[in-house]
Amino acid sequence: MRRKLLLLFMSAIALQAEAQQRPAPFQQGDRVVFVGNSITDGGHYHSYIWLYYMTHFPGRRITCFNAGIGGDVITQIYERFDADVLSKKPTVLTLTWGMNDTGYFEWYRADGKDTMQKKLQRSYDSYAKVEAILKKRSDIKKVFIGTSPYDDAAKFNNKNIFPHKTDALTEVVTFQEQAAKRNGWAFVDFYRPMMAINQREQQKDSTFSLTPNDRIHPDNDGHMVMAYLFLKAQGLAGQPVASMRVDAASKKVQEAANCKITGVTGSASGISFSYLAQSLPYPLDTVPRGWGNHKKQSDAMEIVPFMKEFNQEILQVSGLKAGSYNLLMDGEKVGTYDAGQLAAGINLAENTRTPEYQQAIQVRELNEERWDIERRLRMYAWIEFDFLKPRGMLFKDDNAAMDSVNVYAPKDWAVAGNRDNFSRARYKAVREAWQGEMNVLTDKIYQINQPKLHTITIAAAR
Repeated sequence: MRRKLLLLFMSAIALQAEAQQRPAPFQQGDRVVFVGNSITDGGHYHSYIWLYYMTHFPGRRITCFNAGIGGDVITQIYERFDADVLSKKPTVLTLTWGMNDTGYFEWYRADGKDTMQKKLQRSYDSYAKVEAILKKRSDIKKVFIGTSPYDDAAKFNNKNIFPHKTDALTEVVTFQEQAAKRNGWAFVDFYRPMMAINQREQQKDSTFSLTPNDRIHPDNDGHMVMAYLFLKAQGLAGQPVASMRVDAASKKVQEAANCKITGVTGSASGISFSYLAQSLPYPLDTVPRGWGNHKKQSDAMEIVPFMKEFNQEILQVSGLKAGSYNLLMDGEKVGTYDAGQLAAGINLAENTRTPEYQQAIQVRELNEERWDIERRLRMYAWIEFDFLKPRGMLFKDDNAAMDSVNVYAPKDWAVAGNRDNFSRARYKAVREAWQGEMNVLTDKIYQINQPKLHTITIAAAR
């Protein structure tokens, strides 16, 4: 009996520890700052996460910030922590690092392992400084993220293969997970699940990779997998957009989850009712976004069960006579189904012609505009923190700073790539205008994302 009680107690402790490692869902008014390197800087995972909240929780307004800078190691993140991270006044802070800390061409050196071990120790020492800052900020919820993986196994080419980098990255992710656990902070693992997906898919196609361009940076489908893993870690899987069951013969509403159904009329030959959901469907992008990317966000649906777990808007109508039926919403035909399909249930979130999906597309496009403008500000941040700061010119933004950028641009592709943007962003009025545009876009999103009352009609097809 005592042993049984001890096992139950230990099990309860383990469950509590696991729960402490999970990030809580974002709440009204949260300011979520995503801190990282180029995977955060130029990537979409945080934007995809925010799009889920914009559509699934239209009344729960949050703000998400990109605080990634390409090429950064944790030392550089520490050096900009006050000016670039805490200045955004986060209530929630996510932190990921390690891809650059674990090196690249250093692994080809004869003393590569020793060199990298010393480099990693410097990273751990810098992390300790970040941790000391975070320990003092009890007002901020912390979420550590184990980075997306480096893929040296895919056979799409023979470039960017760095021996032992995966081993080092595994060590860093384990270190991060233990650091989060030690402090009682949340941890989300992108690394191991994404490696498992790569391994699974490479059994079928040796060229498959979630980082198909350079083995390092996820494409849009990879970023959607990251968003899926984050939302799942928050415990949000299984929450429907809406679920409705209506019996046509009796005109009875049998279920109305996350929605309201009123004014049911009709018979076994057809039915009509008013429908007001509390969420919008998640509008998957079918266009490759971002520089150098070739995959679409929607491609991730072939890899993870996002639709099943996060994007279910089920319409189920029983009691209809056998036959084919047109589905109309607000008088417009959006599809044709037979009585058996309607009795089994159809997922309206898969139908891009519905008025609520069309509404959600507008939210997505406005969010993409916001993301694009924010990228300009992150390009400006790269010049400031990774180029001007080491030269003692942080936030000078004067002619001397521009001259320095112009001098180095021909020698450094990263400086060259950010030069044109900096020539505009160095003016405060321009940056304020960009921020103002993002504010307008976000305000507009939270105006148009409010669900609307629709009329659903199911009528016999002729």
